[in-house]
Amino acid sequence: MEAAEALPVSIITGFLGSGKTTLLSRLLRHPDMGRTAVIINEFGEIGIDHDLVASSSEDTVLMASGCVCCTIRGDLVNTLRDLYIRRVRGEVPEFERVLIETTGLADPAPILHTLMADPMVEARYRLDGVIATVDAVNGDMQLDRHIESVKQVAMADRLLLTKADLAQDPASRRDLAALKRRLAALNPGAPVHEVMHGEIDPGPLFNAGLYNPLTKTPDVARWLKDEAYDTEGHDHDHHHDHDHHHGHDHNHNHAHRHDDSIKSFCLFRDEPLPWQIWVEWLQALIATRGNDILRIKGILNVEGLEGPVAVHGVQHLFHQPVMLDVWPSESRRSRIVFITQNVGREAVEQMLDAWAEANADQPPPGRP
Repeated sequence: MEAAEALPVSIITGFLGSGKTTLLSRLLRHPDMGRTAVIINEFGEIGIDHDLVASSSEDTVLMASGCVCCTIRGDLVNTLRDLYIRRVRGEVPEFERVLIETTGLADPAPILHTLMADPMVEARYRLDGVIATVDAVNGDMQLDRHIESVKQVAMADRLLLTKADLAQDPASRRDLAALKRRLAALNPGAPVHEVMHGEIDPGPLFNAGLYNPLTKTPDVARWLKDEAYDTEGHDHDHHHDHDHHHGHDHNHNHAHRHDDSIKSFCLFRDEPLPWQIWVEWLQALIATRGNDILRIKGILNVEGLEGPVAVHGVQHLFHQPVMLDVWPSESRRSRIVFITQNVGREAVEQMLDAWAEANADQPPPGRP
């Protein structure tokens, strides 16, 4: 199965009480969400309206809208395998996308690892994106107190400010604007959407992956969003060293304690490098700092290839690299987006420079 045809999977994460349940229950009722499979921990947590349930069994609920809900039984790999087999057999509707809800204290990385590490799962599903809910009223405090909340935001492709309807007075709107600036500093590549009364058009939440589902071709600009990062000669409203404050006051002496550990930046390389150098540099990086590399997305200019190679990693695991036929723009420079914890741009850049210099005289290796 080609990557563009594999079933897209979106992960919905967010801290306890940030509105995941309300969001999911609304999405399940939206007419555009038919042909969706939702994997959750317990049906009861969502509170499905039984008037909308077409049929149910011990571990599966079929909605009148066409959505399929199932619980995680055993582990996620088995759940995804079983769900796909039931789809092929016609035991459940032929769903076209999957949503996975995490628990409020969950680090999304293990779920991303599942999608990348199991051969059967990786052959039939592809990561579309991570959607993180952030409480518009309590999100600032949760980011201050819980590193899990910070990592959920940092690893997301889409950020949803839930309960925004409760933050409408002038003081609350100022706090909400400050929270948006904080989120932009943590994760400049993720669009932020306000959610009112749990309602949101599902359109902006999805199609964050490398492939455009309409054209079935790679859409690097939408996926990478490298223009959102603080690059040479570009002035941004946010910074990425996080050794600063955002112009709003906190009542906590430990404000930004967790934010300080998160770095988001984009590396650039104008000249092509042999594939082996790219591989060995990334392998060395994840071998030494794997747990601190939250996400990597990039396109690489590989010596001897006409098009770029797209790479995507989460901590110590990488998807299979994807060879693209053409460059997304006239610029052929490599660009790699990093979201890290306790690892700065300088250290990553120095490692690449050292690796390239040490291997400058090596013969060119094979293709990726």
